[in-house]
Amino acid sequence: GSLVAAVLANSGRLDKEDLGTRIGRLSRRGEVCNMINKKYNEFLPSMQSAEDLVSQVDGLSNNIDLLKAGIENEVQRDLNVAVAEFTELKQQLERDTLVLSVLRKLQEFDTAIKEYNTALLEKKYVTAAQQLEKARSTLKMLESRKGFELKILKALGTELTVQTQNMLYHLGEEWQKLVVWKIPPSKGTSSSLESALHSELHLHTVPAKEEEVSGPPVASVLQAFAVLGELHTKLKSFGQLLLKYILKPLISYPPLQPFPEEQPEVFILRFKAEEPHLEHSSPMEVFAKIKLIFEVLHKYLLNVPLEQPVEHQEESRVTLAELLGDMIWEELSDCLIQNCLVNSIPTNSSKLEQYIEVIKSTEEFEEALKTMQFLKGDTTDLLKYARNVNSHFANKKCQDVIVAARNLMTSEIHNTVKITPDSCVTLPNLPDPGAGDDLKMPQTSKPLHNDVVDLENGTKLSQHTFSLPTCRISSSVEKLMELAYQTLLEATDSTDQCCIQLFYSVRNIFQLFYDVVPTYHKENLQKFPQLAAIHHNNCMYIAHHLLTLGHQFRYRLTNILCNGAATFVDLVPGFRRLGMECFLAQMRVQKGEILERLSSARNFSNMDDEENYCAANKAIRQVLHQLKRLGKVWQDVLPVNVYCKAMGTLLNTALTEIITRIAALEDISAEDADRLYSLCRIMVEEGPQVFTPLPEEDKNKKYQEEVPVYVQKWMTFKELMIILQANLQEIVDQWADGKGPLAAEFSAAEVKSLIRALFQNTERRAAALARIK
Repeated sequence: GSLVAAVLANSGRLDKEDLGTRIGRLSRRGEVCNMINKKYNEFLPSMQSAEDLVSQVDGLSNNIDLLKAGIENEVQRDLNVAVAEFTELKQQLERDTLVLSVLRKLQEFDTAIKEYNTALLEKKYVTAAQQLEKARSTLKMLESRKGFELKILKALGTELTVQTQNMLYHLGEEWQKLVVWKIPPSKGTSSSLESALHSELHLHTVPAKEEEVSGPPVASVLQAFAVLGELHTKLKSFGQLLLKYILKPLISYPPLQPFPEEQPEVFILRFKAEEPHLEHSSPMEVFAKIKLIFEVLHKYLLNVPLEQPVEHQEESRVTLAELLGDMIWEELSDCLIQNCLVNSIPTNSSKLEQYIEVIKSTEEFEEALKTMQFLKGDTTDLLKYARNVNSHFANKKCQDVIVAARNLMTSEIHNTVKITPDSCVTLPNLPDPGAGDDLKMPQTSKPLHNDVVDLENGTKLSQHTFSLPTCRISSSVEKLMELAYQTLLEATDSTDQCCIQLFYSVRNIFQLFYDVVPTYHKENLQKFPQLAAIHHNNCMYIAHHLLTLGHQFRYRLTNILCNGAATFVDLVPGFRRLGMECFLAQMRVQKGEILERLSSARNFSNMDDEENYCAANKAIRQVLHQLKRLGKVWQDVLPVNVYCKAMGTLLNTALTEIITRIAALEDISAEDADRLYSLCRIMVEEGPQVFTPLPEEDKNKKYQEEVPVYVQKWMTFKELMIILQANLQEIVDQWADGKGPLAAEFSAAEVKSLIRALFQNTERRAAALARIK
C-alpha cells in the first residue's frame, strides 16, 4: 500500500489503466518468490549427498597414492629383473634356433651330395643334377645369412663346383656318345659341296628294346643339362653345326641330297650328289629336304620333354625342338629367303600365277615344323616373304632391269648397227589402247595412206618426215631401248604398284645413262672421233624415242600414270644437249689440231724460200690428211647432214686460217704469189674430196659438188686465189665499185692491203687503190 502511494505521489499523471498494469506485475513477482523457496528446499538434500561423495573420493585417492608408492618401490624392481631375464632367454633361443637351422641346412647339403654321388654312379643323371641344384640352393641360403659366416662354407662351395664340373664331364661324355659329328678337316672349304658330301651325323639315340619303356638315354642326359642350366650352350653348339654342315649346304647346293640310314643302334645321316636339273633348286625341293632332316631329328633327338620334375609343381611342357627352333630359325629362314625364295621369284609377270604353288608349299613346310614343335606362333618372316611376291617381283624385276641396263651402258660403244628411217624397235604389236578399257580414248581420224600424209593445203609430207635419219648407233643402245620397251610392255600387264615401279625403273634407265656413259667412257670419247660421233647418234636416237615413248603406253598403264605422269619428254633436251656437247668437244679438238698444223706454215711468208714453201706445203698436206681421215672415220656413222656440216666447219676453219695469214702479208713477190696460188689450188682441188659421207664413192659426188653450201669461206678462198693471179685491172673489175664478187667476200681495206702487198707503188697501183672504196 505504501508502494502504491509512493508511485501515485511521484506520478500524478497515471491514469487508471496504467495502475492496473502495475498491480498485475507485482502479483506475478510474488509467485516467483514462492517457487524459488520451494526449489531451494528440494536442493538441500542433493547438496548434502554430493558432499558425502566428495569425502569418499578423497579417501580413495589417498589409497591409490599408497598403492602407487608400493608398486614403484617394490613391484617395479622385480619386473625389471624379470624382463631382463626374458630378453636373455629369447636371444639364447634365437641363437639356438639359428644354429639348429644351419645344422639342418648343412645336413641337407651333405645328404644332397651323398644322394648325388649315388645317383651319378647309377647313371641317374636327372636325379643327380637335381640333388646338385638342391645342394647349390642350400649353400646359397647359408651364404645369405649375414653375421653368421662360416669358414666351412668356402670349402662347401669348392666341393659343389668340383662335383658340378664332374657331373658336366660325365654328361659331356654321354652326349658325345649319343651325337657324333664326322666332319672333314677344315681347310677353308667347310661350306663347299665336297665338304658337305664328306660330313656325317651319327645319332646313337635309337632306343633298344629294353629301353622302350623307360625311354632313350638321351632324355635323361638332356634333362640333366637342362637342370644344370647348360642345355642352352650344348644346344647352341649343336644348332650351329647343324646349320653349317647340313641345313645351309642343302639350301645352297642343288645337287646335294640327304641320305638317311637307320641301323639297329644308330641312325646315320649322310649326303650324296645328284645331277642338278636347274642352277637353283625350287623351294618345294628345298623344303622337302629340310623337312626330312627335321623329321629325322625329331624322331631320334628333338622329341624330348625338358620339364623339370619338381615335387608338387607343374610346369609347361617344353621340347628340345622348340628350344632349338628359337635358336636357329631366324638364321635358317634368312638363308631360305636369300638362297631359295629370292631365286624363285619370277622374272616375268605371266609366271606370277604359278608362284601360288610356292606359297602353298611354304605354308605346308611351316605347318610341318609347327607340328614337330620346331616353330610356334602364326606367320613367320619366311611365309610373309613368300606371300609378298608381287612386291618382290617388282623389286627383282626393277633390279634386273637396272643391272641389265648398266651392263649395256658399260659395254663397248664401237659395236654398231645401222639405223634407217624404216628401222623400229623389235617389239610385238602393242594392244589396241581402247580394247577392254573403260577409259574413254580421244577420237582419232582414220589413218591415211601409208606413204604420205595430206595437209589442208594439199602439200604432202614424206612418211619419213619425223623419222631419224640414217646413221649408226651402238648395238648396246639399241638393246637398251628394246629393254625399255619390253619393260613398259610388261608393266601394262602388272598390278598397279608393280606397274608404277617398272615405269620409274625405265625412267631410271635413261637417267642412269645420262650419268654413267659420259663418265665411264670419258677418255675414249675425248680420244676417238668415231666414238664421239657414235655417242652423239646414241643420244639423238634415245631422245628421238623418248618423244613418243610415254605416249605409246599412256593408256595401257595404271590410271595413276594415265593422267599425264607417264612421259619421258622432259628428258629429251638433256639427251640432245649431252650428244651435242660431246660432239662439239671433239670438234674443238679437231679444230685445235688443224690450227696447230697450220701454225707450222711460217705464216705463208717468203714462199720464194724453198724451206718455207716446203713447210707450208707440208702443213697443207697434213690438214688435208687429217680431214680425209676424219671423213673415213665418220663415214656411214653420222647422218649425212650432220657429217657435211661437221666436215664443212673443219674445212672452213682451215681456209679461214689460210686466208687470214695470206691477207696479213705485207709483201708478196710474184714468185710468192705463184707458190701461194699453187698451195691454195691444192686445197680447192683436194678439199672437196674429204666429203665422203657414204661408202659408195659414186654417191659422194653430189656432196662434193655442194661444198660451197657447207664451207662458208669457200668463195672467199677462191676470190683470194683470183687476186693472187690477177693484174690490177682484173682486181678492179672484180671489185666493180663494191658490187662485184670480190666485194662480196672481202672488205675494201683487205683488198687494198693485198694490192699493196702484191704490186709495187706506181701510179697504176695508186689509181687502182683509189677505185677500191
